[in-house]
Order: sequence, then C-alpha cells, then structure tokens
Amino acid sequence: MSEQIDLVKSDMPAESQSSSSFRHSRSSGHRLWLPCLSVFRHYKLSMFYQDLMAGLVLATLLAPVGMGYAEASGLTAIYGLYATILPLIVYAVFGPSRILVLGPDSALSALIAASILPLAAGNSDRAAELAGILAVLTGIIAILAGVLKFGFVTDLLSKPIRYGYMNGIALTLLFSQLPKLLGFSVDGSSLFKAAKGLYQGIASGKVNSAACLIGFCCLAIILATRKWFPRLPGVLFAVVGGTIAVILLKLDTTAGVSVVGNLPQGLPGFRMASLSMDEFLTLCSGAAAIALVSISDMSVLSRIYALRGKYYVDANQELVALGIANVATGLFQGFPVSSSSSRTPVAESAGSKSQVTGLVGAACMILLLLYAPRLLYALPIAALGAVVISVCSSIIEISAVKRLYNLRRDEFFLSMVCFAGVAVLGVVEGIFISVGLALVGFIWRAWRPYSAILGRVDGLKGYHDIIRHPEARRIPGLVLFRWDAPLFFANAEIFRERVLQAVSKAPYHVVWIVVAAEPVTDVDITAADVLAELDSELMANKIILCFAQMKGPVKDRLKKYGLFCNMGQEKFFPTIGQAVDKYVQQHQIDWVDWEDQGPGSGVK
Repeated sequence: MSEQIDLVKSDMPAESQSSSSFRHSRSSGHRLWLPCLSVFRHYKLSMFYQDLMAGLVLATLLAPVGMGYAEASGLTAIYGLYATILPLIVYAVFGPSRILVLGPDSALSALIAASILPLAAGNSDRAAELAGILAVLTGIIAILAGVLKFGFVTDLLSKPIRYGYMNGIALTLLFSQLPKLLGFSVDGSSLFKAAKGLYQGIASGKVNSAACLIGFCCLAIILATRKWFPRLPGVLFAVVGGTIAVILLKLDTTAGVSVVGNLPQGLPGFRMASLSMDEFLTLCSGAAAIALVSISDMSVLSRIYALRGKYYVDANQELVALGIANVATGLFQGFPVSSSSSRTPVAESAGSKSQVTGLVGAACMILLLLYAPRLLYALPIAALGAVVISVCSSIIEISAVKRLYNLRRDEFFLSMVCFAGVAVLGVVEGIFISVGLALVGFIWRAWRPYSAILGRVDGLKGYHDIIRHPEARRIPGLVLFRWDAPLFFANAEIFRERVLQAVSKAPYHVVWIVVAAEPVTDVDITAADVLAELDSELMANKIILCFAQMKGPVKDRLKKYGLFCNMGQEKFFPTIGQAVDKYVQQHQIDWVDWEDQGPGSGVK
C-alpha cells in the first residue's frame, strides 16, 4: 500500500476541507496499525468543544445501556460498566472509524448468555469469569481474522440470515427482560427457558406491581421520546425518573422493588480464571459465533459512517481493533463487545468529530466508578429491563422479512430457519445452522447453475435465451450454449450432461456447439478432464466443440492443463459473433439478415 492517499478533493468547499482535514485513508506501517496518529496529527482545538459536548451526551447513555446489556447477558450490572470503559479507549487508539462507538451490544447479549449461563450453573461470579474468557477468545479470533485478512467471512451472514438471527435474538431478549419489568428474573439463555420462566413467574404470583409500574412507565417514556422527540435522551429521562421514584417512595424496602444496589468502588482489576477442556471447547464455539456476528455488524456500521463522512476505513484494521478491545475488556472483568448501532448515532447527532468523544465518555465512566458509584444504588432493575426491551423493538425486522417473502421465497425460508434455530435450539446453534444452510444454498446454486440455448431475436443485438424469447431463430447445425457459473468438480458432469442434452434436443443435425463462456470464471482440473472427455465424445460423433468469449485467466488455466493446445487454438473465439461467422462461412449457411448485426455481437 502506498503512503497516505488524500481523499479530500481539491474542488471541495473550503469549509468542508477544514472539517475533513484530518481524514485518514489508506496507510501503511505504524499509521495503518495506529490510525489515531493520523487523526490526532491533524486534530484542531476547535473540534474539542464539539467532541466534549458529544462525549457528555454519550455518557448519559453509556451507564444505563451497559448495565442493561449486562443484565440481559446474565451478569450483574457492574460488569456492564466495566465492559464500557476499555473498548472506548482501545478503539480510540486502534480503530480506523472516526465516530464508531464500541461497547456492550444487544446483538451479543443472548449469545453471551447462551454461552456462559449453562456453564456457570447459577454462580454469578463464575458467570463473570466465563464472560471475561469468552471476550478474550472472541478478541483473539477477531485479531487473527484481521491479521490474516479474513474480513470476507462476514459475507457468510447474508441479509436473510441477519434478519433471522436478529429477530430470534430480539424475541429471546424480549422474553428474558419482560420478567424484569414484572419484578422477577428468569434464565434468559434460550427462548424456551425464558418463556417458561416468564409463565411460571406469573402463575406463581411473583409479579411486583410497583416494579411493573416503573418498568412499563420507563418503556413508555423511551418509546415516546424516540418517536416524537428523537433528539432528547429518553433513556436518561426514564432511568433517572425510575431512580427518583424509588428513592422518594422507598420502593426498594416498602414494595420490594429490585434495584442495582451497592456497586464496588474503583476500576476493574486484572482477572483470568481457569477452565476445563469441556468449558474451553464450549466457549470457543460461542466465541466463534460472537466474533462472526460482531465482525459482520461492525463492518456494516463502520462502512456506513465512513461513506457518510467521506473517509476510508481499512476493514481488516477494524477487525484488529475489535479484537484488541475484546481482549482488553475480557482481561479486566468485562464481556464481549461490538459496535453499537444505538450509541453511534447518538454520538454523531451530538456533533462528534473524532474518537475524543469516546474518550470523554470513558472518562465519565471512570469518574463515576471512582467517586460516585452510589448514584446508581437505587436504579431499579425494571428500568434496565425497559432499556433492553426498547432496543428489541428497534432491532426486530418485520418489513424486511415481508419483502423477502414477496421477492425471494428461498431466502425467506433461510431467514425463517435461522429464526427458528435461534428460538428453538439456541442462539449459537441457530447461527451456525443458518450459516451452514447458506453455504449449502450457495453450493447448490453453483452445482446446478442456469444454462441456456441462445438464438437471434429480430430487433435485438446479440444472442438471447430461447426460453425467454421463443421467437428467437437458430442457425441450422449450430448450437449456442451458455453456462452461467464457474466449472468445477461439483458441476462438471452436469455441464457435460446439459451440453449433450442440448445436442440431442436440437431440431436439426448438430455440426458445431459453441459454449458462450463469458460467465465461466474458472475451470478446475476435474472440470478440465471432463471437457477433454466431452470433446472426444463429440468428435467421435463428428461434432465440433468450440468456446467463445472465454476470459484470459481461464484460457491460461486451460493452457497449463494442456487442454487449450489439445483442442486447438482455432476452437476458441473472442466473441460469439466471430464463432458464428466462422461457422456460416465454413458451412455456407444461408443465414438471412445475418449481416444486419455483423460479427462480434455480444451475449445477453
């Protein structure tokens, strides 16, 4: 990679250039691995006020949201604060995105709970230890993916899969957090356990009316503010209002409303626990799923804000930054984190200009833990449940799934399988099953791709599928066959069968068959051997096999295999038009109106 490439156009307005002068782009060396150097080298003091204000606004959300996601992950609330601080600091140093916010995320809560709660067996301290190890493993996977440039693995999570797992996660979170609004808690590691615990809690009379009132009022405030006053911090209003109600009415003692309680004062310390081999393997599978989801979400969100801000983000450096943030927070009593699709827009709308916003937010959390942890003593758990449930309403995808149903039933089915897998089997298992099905679907499409017989259509240039154009005319003795996929071991025999089928079903005696090979992007050794056998079989029946529009790299492979020379260079044509010209001239075919189009016409 070259040294920095300035992406700021010289013809941009002066004001735009000034606000964007610190944009970093494609870099090498220390600038690649420490993007903060490029950012802060051009940082101006005039930006600090905006970053400071944005950081203070962001800080109002960090504590309640972090604590809520900790509760949703099956941990005590304090670990949400621990998992909020270090990711902000680490990403400010290693992260290439200008305003992306890292921290606890709703998409990971159900995954974390499903990974650690069965192993913890009700022990909250052990759950926290396992969550820290899970974060370290997740971080190592992300770092390796970035260093080895494996960012493409996020392509395994197509939109249908994302819709499915997000809907499954949203439903699981909803059922695990609803009991908190009602005044009790359940095991939220799976949808069935959460639903069963909700039903049993209601049936056994565990509902606390005071907690219920606080929880639903907080939820109403958050949703109403989001709809009618989106620029106001509805979450802050809700949790502050709930806390004041508990303090004034002493609801924690008189009505049994669960509150956060005493939080340990001070910053998190280093902690690493021991593991059995079974626990390690279980956490590895959970870490792989969490890494896949967090990498996918982060790459999409980072790309969106990079395009919006007109700066370049190195995708692999994003993975490294995500990994380092997870390792750091895991070693200091945190749990897996990812980019936040709820807090990043808050930072942007508040006027954030750089990662100084995140540093300000982290500083506020540090001051809170050092000097004022008692501020959160009376924060009702029902309010934290309302925060998480409000997020569920924003991540659930209904209209998108309806669109899949109307446009692509196979992708709708894949989304529903992912949703059912997350809901029935668990979040980790559901995601892996869905990814497996996506790969099977891809292999199926490549294994049995579309193929077509081509003909000429009056008034249209080129050659067209006779199925879509029944009026298309065909040249006697010539079959034009198009294959819409690479040729490899899995589909080579199917290619051979369809070519022979095209010959046998032709309405005339076939002399030549020309394969329109432009869509063929590769030919592996198995397919090359099949082509050689097919050529010999056709030659035995006095039929010549030719290729047109084959790409140069594919020809190079055939030359290495020896197939290009064995078949003969004269059987490879740059265009279909030239192949047809050669056939018409060689066999003296009276092809009416052929001259209208001329040689070299392309395939459509």
